[in-house]
Amino acid sequence: MSHLSNAAEAMAAVARTITDDQLANKTPCTEYDVRALVNHLLFWGPSLAAAGRKESVPQPATAESDVDLAAGDWRGRLLALLDDITSSWAPPSAWEGETSMGTPHMLPAPVMGDMIVGELAVHGWDLAVATGQRLELPVDLLAHLHDTVSAGVEQGREMGMYGPEVAVPADAPTLDRIVGLTGRDPAWT
Repeated sequence: MSHLSNAAEAMAAVARTITDDQLANKTPCTEYDVRALVNHLLFWGPSLAAAGRKESVPQPATAESDVDLAAGDWRGRLLALLDDITSSWAPPSAWEGETSMGTPHMLPAPVMGDMIVGELAVHGWDLAVATGQRLELPVDLLAHLHDTVSAGVEQGREMGMYGPEVAVPADAPTLDRIVGLTGRDPAWT
């Protein structure tokens, strides 16, 4: 399995056990509760999948806040979307050349793919801790993710993707160090 498919499967495992009464739970991603984070994933997810196919898809609305994609069978849609993201990035050609998320800004496909791995893993962690679960990621994925997040953390902050770093001991588990880099407190409760 690839890092991307492992991250998607870890998020899917968390999503399968989220109950509708947990949708109002706060998450470590402070601008979102669980429902808003699911909405965020469903809003941007088609663009993440399309990037693997080097395609562009229209957004479902002008802004995330203009649409409630977490209504109805949100879980089924999220699981199908995670499958689509995984399959679109499965061919080696997905990782070649440049791609975008439907914007004029092109990035090398490996950079975009690694950003998606980070998005799935970190938001998977957000959903897990907000709903009393544990996100399970393979050791090799965690090592890769730590390297890629560390390399792009300043650019991520400039783009508003990450908050100020939360200090985490150097000997803390790798996932704790990753979420600390993104501005999340690994001890969040």
